[in-house]
Amino acid sequence: MNVVKKIISIVGVLIVVLLIVFAVVWVYYGGLTTIVFSNPKQGGEILVYKEVIGDYRKTGEITDEVYYALINMGIETYKGFGIFYDDPKEVDRSMCRSEVGCILEPSDANKISEIEKHFKVKTFPVGHYTSTDFPYKGTMSILIGLWKVYPAINKLKDISDKLYKEGPIMEIYNMQDSVITYRLCGDANLTKKMKSIKIKENKRNF
Repeated sequence: MNVVKKIISIVGVLIVVLLIVFAVVWVYYGGLTTIVFSNPKQGGEILVYKEVIGDYRKTGEITDEVYYALINMGIETYKGFGIFYDDPKEVDRSMCRSEVGCILEPSDANKISEIEKHFKVKTFPVGHYTSTDFPYKGTMSILIGLWKVYPAINKLKDISDKLYKEGPIMEIYNMQDSVITYRLCGDANLTKKMKSIKIKENKRNF
């Protein structure tokens, strides 16, 4: 009996420790962040990217590929990005389309012709886009952001047709400011020939 009690006691302690660790991680990586949308004028970024068809979970590898290739060219960037055109709940993961890479600093704009030998380059259209910011403190912030921000976008769709427009969603990973920006890119020119994202309803609140 004493052995059983000790085992139960140890298991109980482990569960408590795991719960505490989970709570600390959740809070540190932004789990308590309130999701607030705004509609400022933004855009104009110079995007260096690759077009990708496949599971979105692999896009981080592509971002790293672009980043290190630019480093080898003597170009340092501080923001990664992904533009995601399909909802994995509605499109097979192997067929999901995205554009993934890095945002070029304005001071390196004179190197575009050299960069275009290796990657696609375009300027993101300037406009008023509905967006929200989420703290970035590592990869875990990206995962928690998915759990918190996308349900909030879905709820925004239900309550405001003015702020929500169908289209791809852009994620910008700002390393200098430690912020992830989620931008709703509902622009007819941007979504031309692309299928709109339709994020399904769930019961998460924001």
